[in-house]
Amino acid sequence: MGGEESDPLIQIGSHDVHREQNHKNDEGGRGAEGFIEEGKRQLGLALPLIAVNMLQYCLQVISVMFVGHLGELALSSASIATSFASVTGFSVLLGMGSALETLCGQAYGAKQYHMLGVYTQRAILILLAVSIALAVIWYHTGFILVTLGQNQEISAGAGEFNRWMIPGLFAYGILQCLVRFLQAQNNVVPMMISSGMTAVFHIFMCWLFLFKIKLGSRGAALANAISYWINVLFLAVYIKFSTACAESFTGFSREAFEDILSFLRLAIPSAIMICFEYWSFEMVVLLSGLLPNPKLETSVLSISLNTCWMVYMISVGLGGAVSTRVSNELGAGNPQRARLAVCVAAVIAASEGVIVGTTTILVRHIWGKLYSNEDQVIKYVAKIMPLLALSDFLDGFQCVLSGAARGCGWQTLCAVINLGAYYVVGIPCAVLLAFVFHVGGMGLWMGIICGLSVQAVALVIINLGTNWDDEVSLSDTLMKGLSMKSSCQKQGDEGHRPNSSYEALK
Repeated sequence: MGGEESDPLIQIGSHDVHREQNHKNDEGGRGAEGFIEEGKRQLGLALPLIAVNMLQYCLQVISVMFVGHLGELALSSASIATSFASVTGFSVLLGMGSALETLCGQAYGAKQYHMLGVYTQRAILILLAVSIALAVIWYHTGFILVTLGQNQEISAGAGEFNRWMIPGLFAYGILQCLVRFLQAQNNVVPMMISSGMTAVFHIFMCWLFLFKIKLGSRGAALANAISYWINVLFLAVYIKFSTACAESFTGFSREAFEDILSFLRLAIPSAIMICFEYWSFEMVVLLSGLLPNPKLETSVLSISLNTCWMVYMISVGLGGAVSTRVSNELGAGNPQRARLAVCVAAVIAASEGVIVGTTTILVRHIWGKLYSNEDQVIKYVAKIMPLLALSDFLDGFQCVLSGAARGCGWQTLCAVINLGAYYVVGIPCAVLLAFVFHVGGMGLWMGIICGLSVQAVALVIINLGTNWDDEVSLSDTLMKGLSMKSSCQKQGDEGHRPNSSYEALK
């Protein structure tokens, strides 16, 4: 019994047996029944994840809504601060945390449960370190905005807002890690409950800080920070005391301080992959300020972006579900089930895109009235909504395929695709259409559609050409390496000499 615990070769042997046992299950995942079963699994994951993303996104929206009652200057400052925080902080941490979708998902599928806790602790340490650097940027928000030519009064308000939100930056990084930890185990309902409770409490805190304690916009920023920490606390307590996480979190481990460079090799491309996409949409709004009628164009493009982000939360949930399913099946050694998961996700995304796109077109004459009373804005929004419907469809499709890519560990490849799609094709097309052919704000959004089209086509081609047996082999090599390295580390701690096969692996 003691030999089984210490010998990495025996662990690898049991891992191979696990792969053989899963081969029969892989064969059974084909046909109409397998398709329907996979669809149910993904929807069971996706629906709570959509709720989680919506509720977390609502924290920023709720804060800005409360600040809007303080006056135009406070609203403008909070809006710019939130946008700046998303570009320079939240998107970076979200992207780096997404590396856990590959690592934790495949480790869970391979039944290397203890590695989920190790990976998550390692990610938390790294993201906390990165948050220190990002906090410095947030602290100088006002100066940076003024340097970029923004209004000095608005920049000062935005700088104060982000300084009060700095504590929330650290909580946000931890939150992304805990979410991926639970998501990889298909344990998504507790996250939905936690996010719902946090959202309700956030409304109360905004009311308390803004209108009772009279902190002004600083109160909204502080409410954001506290809400993120409350969500972290809820999930941390659940992970610590729930029997569902007993095998995946066995306490704090010194292994979390090892292989940091290996994690960064996946986390940095993950961050670049996410940031390239997010930043391109924000850049379109900035470019709209250079058009002949900047007030109208910026207002309509801002409404378009807010609408896009709301719909995007649905796509993010679907992408998270397929990422989990693909990584789990690859870790378990089931290539056909991994391939089936991608096919099912593509069908679900296409169906969701058609429904959302149709709805967007049907409400085009009403949607603008929710944001403005000006007839010119309402008519312009109605005119651009069909373009939003097309972009929502393409965005949903690429988001799901990007989720599958994260499950496989293709972040570096996707970062290159996003660079080409948005900054070689998308933004140049937007500039060309808006400023050369004078199509205006609609031209800017057409450029985004061009970028989304290139991204979606590239991801489709890659998925169609993927050899899923090879992906399983790559995952198998990774999991065997984990078994050997983890076991040999334990031997080293006990004074044993590492196995020579482990030395070869290093």
